[in-house]
Amino acid sequence: MVKGWPVSHYGPVPRFRAERWNLQVFGSTATGEKYTWSFDEIMALPAATVTTDLHCASGTTTLDHEFYGVPASVLLELAPPDPRVTHVMAWAEYGYNANLRLADFASERTLMATHHNGEPLTVEHGFPLRLVVPQLYGYKGPKWLRAIEYMTQDRRGFWEERGYHNLADPWTEQRHSYQEDE
Repeated sequence: MVKGWPVSHYGPVPRFRAERWNLQVFGSTATGEKYTWSFDEIMALPAATVTTDLHCASGTTTLDHEFYGVPASVLLELAPPDPRVTHVMAWAEYGYNANLRLADFASERTLMATHHNGEPLTVEHGFPLRLVVPQLYGYKGPKWLRAIEYMTQDRRGFWEERGYHNLADPWTEQRHSYQEDE
C-alpha cells in the first residue's frame, strides 16, 4: 500500500480554460450526432459519490478515495450509443486515450469525477474532469477527460499500444499484454 495519492501521468499538465473547454460524445451514437457539453453544463448534471481504492499497474494501491461527479450512466442516457457499440475510447488532453469495454464504462460505479475527498480535483489529479473506473487499473481512467467515442469494435488505447493489458482487471492482475488470451 502507498500512503496519500501519488501524482502519476504522461506528458505535461494542461491549462484549463473554461470558455474553451467542453466534453464531447461522438462516434457510433444512436442518432449519428455528436453531443457537446460546456463545463457549466457538466457541473449541472446529476452527480453521485463513489468510494473506492485505486490500483496502479505498477503494483501499488491507495485506499478509500471518495470521488464525486457525473456517473457515466448519465452520459449514456443523454447521448445513447448505437446498439452495436461494444467499446468506448476515453479521450483526454494532448490526444491521450484509453479503451474500455462498454460494460465497464456503463458500470454503476464509473464516474466522470470533478471532486476528490470533498474538494475539487487538483489540476495534477485531473481537474476539471477525470474518468474513474474503480474495477480497472488506473490507466483506464484518464485525467483531463475531453471526449467519449462510441466504437463498434475494440481499438487499443495509449498504454495498451505500449504493452499494457487490454482489459486491466486488478483482481486477476491483468497488467501486461503478454498475459492476454489469444
